[in-house]
Amino acid sequence: MSHPTDEIPDSVPPGSGSLGPDEPPTVAAEDESPAFEVEEQTPDGGQPIESARLAPEPEPVAKSEPESKSKAASPVVDDDEEKIELVWYVLKVQSSREDTIRDALERRVKIQGLERYFSRIVVPTEKITEIRNNKKRIVERKTYPGYIMVEMELNEKTWFTVRETPGVGDFVGAHGTPTKMTETEVNQMLGQETAKTDKVPTIRINVERGDRVKIKDGPFENFEGTVEEVIEARGLVKVMLIIFNRPTPVDLEYWQVEPI
Repeated sequence: MSHPTDEIPDSVPPGSGSLGPDEPPTVAAEDESPAFEVEEQTPDGGQPIESARLAPEPEPVAKSEPESKSKAASPVVDDDEEKIELVWYVLKVQSSREDTIRDALERRVKIQGLERYFSRIVVPTEKITEIRNNKKRIVERKTYPGYIMVEMELNEKTWFTVRETPGVGDFVGAHGTPTKMTETEVNQMLGQETAKTDKVPTIRINVERGDRVKIKDGPFENFEGTVEEVIEARGLVKVMLIIFNRPTPVDLEYWQVEPI
């Protein structure tokens, strides 16, 4: 009679836990998920590769520049802040066209965007009082006919802009080199421009020495004579009249005579 334990089945169902005589004990498979809490030494003694990969990366720390180095940095110079040297020059232009040429030059400067290189473009004038056709009027007279004053920086662009303006001859200067005006010269020429508003306009008499004139007022009315001298500062005209068949000089107010 056999004992139940001596009977060995031909096969063992999978997962039954029964072991054969030569079969080693079955060890449960380890979890293949990465171990986050197990400290594992690497050959170089650092963190495990898996742990290093999963660990958050530290934020970079900005390096502060030494104070002395930041102060020594060279500033960037903007082209718009370039130093501009404005100097007065005189231009030779076509006579009787000074105002037109000045306006044309101002337009060219604006079109080419060179306003910062030009400060003033001036036609020097003065106010005078003249008598024409028995009428008194105040007019402006060119102080220096055929010339224009320009305050500008002279460089290649501005030089061509001025020279290519119709009616402009050349800069006043020696051997083709523009001459800078001195402060005294500028004050003298512009002083007349400024002072003209503070003084009585100069009287302009419409007759000259040698002209034949007729007296239209006063004790010698309707007499005719020849102008000997014109005294604009006093508004007088010295006329040589024939009185009693003798030449006689007579001083008259400028408005008392008219040209014949």
